[in-house]
Amino acid sequence: MSLLLSPLTLRGTTFRNRIWLAPMCQYSAADDGLPNDWHLAHLGARAVGGFGLVLTEAAAIVPEGRISPQDVGIWNDDQVAAWHRITDFLRARGARSGIQLAHAGRKASTYRFDEGRGTVPADQGGWTAVGPTADPFAGYDAPHQLSEAEILAVPGQFAAAARRALAAGFDVVEVHAAHGYLLHQFLSPLSNSRTDRWGGDLAARAQLLLDTVDAVRAVLPDTSPLLVRVSATDWTDGGLTGEDTAVVAGWLREHGVDLVDVSTGGNVHASIPVGPGYQVPFARQVRDTGIASGAVGLITTPHQAEKVLSEGEADVVLLGRPALFDPSWPLRAARELGDDTPTLAYHWGTPQVEVLPGQPTGWAAQYARGSWD
Repeated sequence: MSLLLSPLTLRGTTFRNRIWLAPMCQYSAADDGLPNDWHLAHLGARAVGGFGLVLTEAAAIVPEGRISPQDVGIWNDDQVAAWHRITDFLRARGARSGIQLAHAGRKASTYRFDEGRGTVPADQGGWTAVGPTADPFAGYDAPHQLSEAEILAVPGQFAAAARRALAAGFDVVEVHAAHGYLLHQFLSPLSNSRTDRWGGDLAARAQLLLDTVDAVRAVLPDTSPLLVRVSATDWTDGGLTGEDTAVVAGWLREHGVDLVDVSTGGNVHASIPVGPGYQVPFARQVRDTGIASGAVGLITTPHQAEKVLSEGEADVVLLGRPALFDPSWPLRAARELGDDTPTLAYHWGTPQVEVLPGQPTGWAAQYARGSWD
């Protein structure tokens, strides 16, 4: 069996393979933050397609933590019930379910990508965003600077959301500390110029993230994995570096995190050298600290993904855009890597007889050669 298709166990939870669906915002909820049929179909298709872990998009821990008014949430019991319908389906299809807990911070209350740019005003359903300081993300309104009391409340908000996630049937919780959202904003010197105990050196800037991880870990069963998504670098002078993130990863391991999901960027506008596997070296940097890591970013082919794992760059790969294009990417990977075990309902979608080049394949080959049953 290829490493990509082999199981992985974190704590007491086993994933059927190491191909995981990356969180991707869908901007398809109503203003109540409820997941709906779109989310069931979107996430359910990837479970049927063979993904080992299906992670939701960023789910806001409080209403003002949403990126846009169309974001999903996990701040009330109605949302718990709506998510449970989805986790039940994912589990029945053999996939583990994970929810990404998020607070957008100063990047909250923004227009959905097809509706405009910048901050949604209050008279159009928006709200005042919050951040480590009143410095805005470029092109957005200035946020409210969080007071110390408001900062101290954040870990408890994440913990309350984690309790609801368990009630909703999720197997895994991921804390979102990447892409310029609240926890990343505190972590990066480009967005955190505070002079109190929440700002200054790396340890001070990481304190809110570590307090949040502690609060979430405390409500999870010992058998439930805890993931954290980070942006390993800001791609900007004076910002976070891979070396900084490796240090933070070591702290996260000591605080009970089981895997660091390694992305990059998003906190400031930056020039990013995008190319195949461009973020993989940062996943390796994190993994070298002794914690499991996930690699994401222009990993597009099964053989490329297998190489990432076989060379020790990461423990899992997370797919975003390739999974949008091909919901059954893991089934195709299994075929290409020689581990073909198709879903029963898709049995006729894979070749069952030996065929020559130029001949039909799959069910067409069986039909053509008289082997249809």
